[in-house]
Formats: sequence, C-alpha cells, structure tokens
Amino acid sequence: MNMLATVAMQVRNTLGEGVTWCDRGQVLYWTDIHNATLWRYRPHDGALHQWSMPERLGCFALCEADGWLLLGLASGLSFFHPSTQTLVPVADVEADLPTRLNDGACDRQGRFVFGTLHEPASGPKQPVGGFWRLNHDLSLERLPLPGVAISNSVAFSPDGGTMYFCDSLSRRIDCCDYGDSVSHVRPFVTLDDPRGEPDGSAVDSEGGLWNAQWGLGRVVRYTPDGALHRIVDVPASQPTRPAFGGTDFATLYITSARDGLDDAKLASQPLAGALFVAEPGFHGLQEPRFAGPPPQVIAAASGSRPNH
Repeated sequence: MNMLATVAMQVRNTLGEGVTWCDRGQVLYWTDIHNATLWRYRPHDGALHQWSMPERLGCFALCEADGWLLLGLASGLSFFHPSTQTLVPVADVEADLPTRLNDGACDRQGRFVFGTLHEPASGPKQPVGGFWRLNHDLSLERLPLPGVAISNSVAFSPDGGTMYFCDSLSRRIDCCDYGDSVSHVRPFVTLDDPRGEPDGSAVDSEGGLWNAQWGLGRVVRYTPDGALHRIVDVPASQPTRPAFGGTDFATLYITSARDGLDDAKLASQPLAGALFVAEPGFHGLQEPRFAGPPPQVIAAASGSRPNH
C-alpha cells in the first residue's frame, strides 16, 4: 500500500536531516547540515525559527535537562541551549581522520549513538569512520561495529535490544543485538534498486523500521523481520530522515535535500529540500533523551554563543 506525503513547510534545505519531535514543546527540530543551521517548527501555529551553528550540524538529540540539546557538530559534540544560545563543547571525534559527524540517535537507556562520514580530499569515500556512543558520564567509546563511509539509519527497537545502522554506500541496513555491549551483527534488509541508498530511520511502536531512501523518493516501512510493508512516496527524490510526531505520534515528518541536484533536476523537483508530512496509520515513539549530567553545571564554567 502506497500513500503520498505532502508539504508541511517549504524550506528549501540543501541537506535537511536529523528530524526529531519534542513532546515537551510540541515542536519539531531538524538540521540543514551544509548550511550549518538548526531549524524548529511548531505545527500548531506554523511558527518557524532557526539558529546558525559555528560549523555544520550533522545530528543532535534532545536532553533530559530541560531546554538543552546535544549537538553532533562536524568535528565533535556540544551541548546547546537554544533560548540562551549557550554552546558548551563536550568532546572532539575522529580528530585525526578526514571525517565529520553524520547520523545519530539516543538509545533507550538515554545514551547518544552516532556515526561519522568520510570526506576525502579526492577519490571515493572509504569506510574509515566509525559508530560511537556518548555515555551518561560523558565518556566516549567507539562501538565494535564495521568501519563506515556514510553512517546512517541509527535507530533502536522499542525494547532497546536491537540497534539498526548502515553504511549508505553498501545499500544495506544492518542490525545487531544491543545493550552495554553489541554483538551478532547481521544484515536486516538490502535495497535492490541501485539508484537508491538507505538514509535515516525511525522505529514505530510496533517495531517497524521506517527508512528514508535517498534517490528513490520514498520512505519504506519494514516489519521487524525485514519484510517490506508500507511505502510513503515523497515528491522529491532525496528524502533523508523520518520522525513521528504530533500529540499522539501518529504524524510522520520527513526531511529532504537539494544537494547534488543540477538545474534540470531542481526544475523537475520544485519541492526538493522541503519538510514533508504524512499520516501513515502507525504510531511512533518519543525519541529518548540524552540522560547525562545537566549541562548547566558545565555551562556555568565555559559557555559560548554561536551566531544567531
């Protein structure tokens, strides 16, 4: 069964990503990576706000500490308080590699798991990056998962016992048994259309994995055993990540990108880069919040302000 997503907001993002619903504020956050911008949209009245970041923002998470976000900036992790524009560095990541942070999400225990993306000076991307976890005590560990060229699809089953992830260049989403340690890495699904790559994912309350498929203009729901179950067509070829939101988590929001499209393709896809919305008939789950120490303690000692 196919359905069509419609435009929620025409924002013309170059590389919209990381869309996440905040249940406390009833707002939606996402990033335009290449424009180093954090966006916030309030569906109730259409209010739209944005913050400029000091470098590209690849991913982020809500925090248990009210009003704070954990940012995955290109070079590392920082806490950010949108209301005060306070930015608090936490850790550099892969400083010795030509990589940047890309996709990420909190696990069900409130730890932030994210991956990186290779940015070579020349030639094709190689699987030199990794998947990492920021723990509650702000210690950072590299997870024992395969190297990655373009990390994506970081998501967790409702019970937290399965982690989904991918290297988009492989056109395959993998999964593993997940907890304090990871094990039994295995394929979950493979895209059989060479025009497409798996991008960001979300998990619904029944354990279905919803994956945005870059190049194919669609978000696909897979059942927990990997069977294709539902397709949401997107009127732009490069959807990037879905997220459930709304008061009952029954609304699916989808970010998209204009990156890499030439003038002819942009003319044929005037909605590329928009924020899309659909009502797919499933309910999602609130994304877990990072449960580390309140960043106010750190901010008191070392705060800085990005440009607004």
